[in-house]
Amino acid sequence: MKPIFLCGFMGCGKTTVGKRLATVLGAGYCDMDQLIVKREEMTIPEIFEKFGEDHFRKLETELIAELSESYKGVISCGGGAMLKQENAELAKKRGIVLFLDTPFRQCYYRISGDKNRPIAANSTKGELEELFDKRYPLYKEHSSYTIPCVGSPNKIVTEIVDTLRLHGEL
Repeated sequence: MKPIFLCGFMGCGKTTVGKRLATVLGAGYCDMDQLIVKREEMTIPEIFEKFGEDHFRKLETELIAELSESYKGVISCGGGAMLKQENAELAKKRGIVLFLDTPFRQCYYRISGDKNRPIAANSTKGELEELFDKRYPLYKEHSSYTIPCVGSPNKIVTEIVDTLRLHGEL
């Protein structure tokens, strides 16, 4: 099995959908943000504060290279991981990148007030919507498939499995 990378804006459902998809596929599950936190022995806000966002993005790039080489399962990427061309190309070359296309209002509802997301915690709704609009075309461009995220997580997982089967990926 190729690694399946889930990408999309903060709060789009990567973790919830990723865990369910891994269960349905009988595959492993990895959350990149959680793995970075564990390895760095710091929270994401602490990493941002101590080393800056560029350092965090470098850690994401290194982790994508590592996971795309050896991991056979579902990987939830951070909201910014697949914005970098280098990351997306490597993930698509060695695996499958799925963009979870969730409307901004739904993402915002999920991330509003979340102190563990430095960008969300330090931005207004307007700033987050502007960021969403800026990132959206990159998510589409850098993914193998776009999955419309409407309905329950189980419905979204079914949509993913159907899409992957239709394209001979499963």
